[in-house]
Amino acid sequence: MIHRWLKNFFGFSRSQVNACIVLLPLMAIIIFSEPLYHQWTVRYGIHVPPEQQKLDSMITEWRHEPTENSSAVIPAKRATSLFPFDPNIIGEDKFMLLGFHEKIARRIIHYRDKGGRFRIKSDLMKMYGMDSSFYKRIFSYIQLPDAVSKQPYVAENKTPEREPGKALLKFDLNMADTAQLKKIYGIGEKRALRIVAYREKLGGFVTMEQLYEVYTLDSTVVEKLAKASFIEQTFNPQKININNASEQELATHPYLRKFVAKAIVAYRFQHGKIKDVEDLGKIQTLDAKTIQKIKPYFNFD
Repeated sequence: MIHRWLKNFFGFSRSQVNACIVLLPLMAIIIFSEPLYHQWTVRYGIHVPPEQQKLDSMITEWRHEPTENSSAVIPAKRATSLFPFDPNIIGEDKFMLLGFHEKIARRIIHYRDKGGRFRIKSDLMKMYGMDSSFYKRIFSYIQLPDAVSKQPYVAENKTPEREPGKALLKFDLNMADTAQLKKIYGIGEKRALRIVAYREKLGGFVTMEQLYEVYTLDSTVVEKLAKASFIEQTFNPQKININNASEQELATHPYLRKFVAKAIVAYRFQHGKIKDVEDLGKIQTLDAKTIQKIKPYFNFD
């Protein structure tokens, strides 16, 4: 009877009527299954293990409250002891005793090595990651002015450029030791060592302009050093024999890079002895500017 009614009402074929009879019960089950499931869960409930219930409760109660700039601020360690200090002088171990975080302590020392100085207390807050609450705790122990004074602040480990009323005697730049160099305002222990080390690598300074090549020396310090020193006119720098030196020896000179040293050795192998500066001009990797710079430091014997 159902077959006939569906066939007459919808105009289905026999196979379509059979398919419809199969699909109708399935559709009814799908439509009514969801409300029946909800009614069953309300009446009988779902079993949740106690461990899962406890975990769900902990997750619900947990709240995360991020601090402002939390990614930038590095928390300070608890200070083992507080004592008066000058951030321009003390070492990493003293910073750690005061409670500075290791990263901040190293950042301060690196800043000083680059020529940076702290003139007033609030300059410490300019260091990236400095904790403001820790800064307030150590504020009274910082041996720096609260504000910029009329007279320029001089750190205890710096020697003034000259004593009042006393002229500064000039010294030979190629003979000076670190003690003489540190008498120049702006040159500390590390800068003095860098000047001496670079002088040794060069073989001696032949012009004052070479001071600009020393790492961390700015124009102000170079000008002061140039006024306080001189280069002897008869000075003869230490020379390297360009025909006998190995590739490694040539590459140690500040004006010769490794690939240039390699090209010089290759030229010697192909063409024989380098006779003069004109022969250097035949090496493609050597430009005219570099040739002029290395000229005082090489001989052709």
